[in-house]
Amino acid sequence: MWNKIQKSIWKLPCPEADSPPHQNIQVATETDVHGEKLALQWVGCDACVENKGSMCDHSTQDLKSVVNEADVEDHTEANSSFAHSVINMIGMLIGLGQLSSSYALENGGWASAFLLVGIGVICAYTSHLLAKCLEKSPRSRSYADIGQHAFGSRGRVLALTFIDVEIFLTLVSYTIALHDNLTTVLAGTQLRLPIWTKLSTSQLLTMIGVLVALPSLWLTDLSSISYLSSGGVLMSIIIFTSVAYLAIFQVVKANHSIPVLHLHKIPAISGIYIFSYAGHIVFPNLYKSMKDPSRFTKASTVSFASVIALYTSLAFTGAKLFGPEVSSQITLSMPRHLIITRIALWATAIAPMTKYALMFAPFSVQIEQSLPGSFSARTKTIIRGAVGSLLLLIILTIALSVPYFEHVLNLTGSLVSYSICIVFPCAFYIKISSAQLSKFSLILNATLLALGLLLGVAGTISSSKSLFTSLKRDHSA
Repeated sequence: MWNKIQKSIWKLPCPEADSPPHQNIQVATETDVHGEKLALQWVGCDACVENKGSMCDHSTQDLKSVVNEADVEDHTEANSSFAHSVINMIGMLIGLGQLSSSYALENGGWASAFLLVGIGVICAYTSHLLAKCLEKSPRSRSYADIGQHAFGSRGRVLALTFIDVEIFLTLVSYTIALHDNLTTVLAGTQLRLPIWTKLSTSQLLTMIGVLVALPSLWLTDLSSISYLSSGGVLMSIIIFTSVAYLAIFQVVKANHSIPVLHLHKIPAISGIYIFSYAGHIVFPNLYKSMKDPSRFTKASTVSFASVIALYTSLAFTGAKLFGPEVSSQITLSMPRHLIITRIALWATAIAPMTKYALMFAPFSVQIEQSLPGSFSARTKTIIRGAVGSLLLLIILTIALSVPYFEHVLNLTGSLVSYSICIVFPCAFYIKISSAQLSKFSLILNATLLALGLLLGVAGTISSSKSLFTSLKRDHSA
């Protein structure tokens, strides 16, 4: 039964070229993690060296063939049903924000739930704008293509730059989550290395976790990489089930009151809220994969409504259960003596280790593109793996140096997600459809664009200040 469910969630239909039919690659998972969505979109489209087709079949190809395949025709066979598209979209939207929704609500007050819902509604609307942009530019197949159609090569470069930054910061957030949950589940463990006496047990445990995942960066078979993402699906199911179990069976009494509103904390949590809905990078691919693209907006509406309901219910449940003591990762607030808590902690700790290879795939493709064609496949693999390993060690160093999950998550959402989810779609739509826009539509989209910029800038300033304050405090201590 699980295999059927897994196939249903994973199998994102692939547009096909005029060449012999390809087998669909299993891609659409990111229920856990946001950066994985970005990686899949990159590997599926922009990674194909400006292919005219998107989401090409890479299930049996290595990264070298992905990079060199450049003559795919501009014809696709869209075979994704409405229900299939909804499942894929929901899977992409549920991610790291699931861990922090309760924390954000408790800190912002129950009235901030209107912001949580409002941002979700706006993101659903901007997904509709992306679909409208694709209607006006049939040859566009990815988020970056839309950026190029709107603003030329600068639009593409800007979009891809924000994608890179989001992937990098998301990987840092994952590594921090690995550190926090692994340290909690292995509390009491003592480790010391003679050559690194200054490293704490928690840091050593995190290093071990990252080193265990390191060999996955050398994988070249994308089908193997995509299978690793099952951890994200499982993590989301376990987290929601665990919190629901505590509430339904009253293992923890839901007797905490939630404050009405902490207005001064809104900038500090708005980035977490927008990060929870960040899946726009993949939406153009979903649109192109649908049998009836005209139903994309309806599919988007159903998906966002479902995810908004999930996040809102989880946020209120966690805040009522744990009150002011709720952690930025809800798994860290659960009673430690319960078996279900240990399962949730292990799931949250292991999931990041399954994500690194898939989320590094875009960087791997870029590295291969930049290498001379005279290099052998083996040489390219060694260089790609070595550079990927170095980047992961840099991410590990940053995560251990800045172990503040909520601040990094808010910074990621504020700095890049507001732009990718709200600002850019509105700007693309205004530019592409300027000749046909009504005055009302122009004012509406310009207002949303300005709102996205305002919240993004405010959140970036707030999260940066909080980050530096925490660093200064810990340094002084």
